Amino acid sequence: MEHKSGFVNIIGKPNVGKSTLMNALVGEKLSIITPKAQTTRHRILGIVNSDDFQIVFSDTPGIVKPHYELHKSMMKFVETALEDADIILFVTEVNEKELEPETIARIQNSTIPVIALLNKIDQCEQDVAMQKLTELQTLLPKATCIPVSALHNFNLESVLTNILELLPECPPYYPKDELTDRSTRFFVSEIIREKILLLYKQEIPYSVQVVIESFVEEPKITRIAATIHVARDTQKSIIIGKGGIAIKRLGTDSRKDMETFLGQKVFLELFVKVTKDWRDDERSLRHFGYE
Repeated sequence: MEHKSGFVNIIGKPNVGKSTLMNALVGEKLSIITPKAQTTRHRILGIVNSDDFQIVFSDTPGIVKPHYELHKSMMKFVETALEDADIILFVTEVNEKELEPETIARIQNSTIPVIALLNKIDQCEQDVAMQKLTELQTLLPKATCIPVSALHNFNLESVLTNILELLPECPPYYPKDELTDRSTRFFVSEIIREKILLLYKQEIPYSVQVVIESFVEEPKITRIAATIHVARDTQKSIIIGKGGIAIKRLGTDSRKDMETFLGQKVFLELFVKVTKDWRDDERSLRHFGYE
């Protein structure tokens, strides 16, 4: 049997469950998940291997109208995903009011095979789900439309079956023992950012960038130092909290997840630095890994 390989790029608006879907399909937590929109900022690959196939899933930032240079950079990841995919996995969900017209037009005009997923069907009655599915199929007549619940792993086998049917014959793109293209440092920084999204309110989570300054692995402990960059002095005060109580909780919650992720004890140091208006500063964005 010929070997199949390809890039399956996951796109959709924020809060449709793309990251939950990616993690469920890969079988590992690679993309951070919070109830807040715009959680994913980078393009993250998750690789599923078998003897005769390799599926390279690509989770992209949610599609938004750019308000900062950061948003423009995030949308470039989406553009790339639309261009270099072997299969597009377009995700919407039962409570989504309006689909992005430009994205729908791009998908309609694309020659790339499309699988459209109606996610979160566990949150509505069956007749409502069927109506939404019919509307989606009408909007994207060339797509294969599948109802799913990523959170409950419902119908994901059907998604994988459809992907394998469309996957081109090709040697693997990555070594068979690789799970992702991202480094351990990247995932450690994402753990901290996930906790910030969960612990802080309003604008704060969207104003921070986490940079791992040092990562030293010893036989019984990993020592990590990270800097949390914020856009304004007032945000620094909020991150630290009165008497340092907020950053202490952030450090404790982050360290616990890091120890589970790394499989050993972690000593974590957190620092906070004001990098003024970094979301609109091209030099800062390049330094933080945004193109």
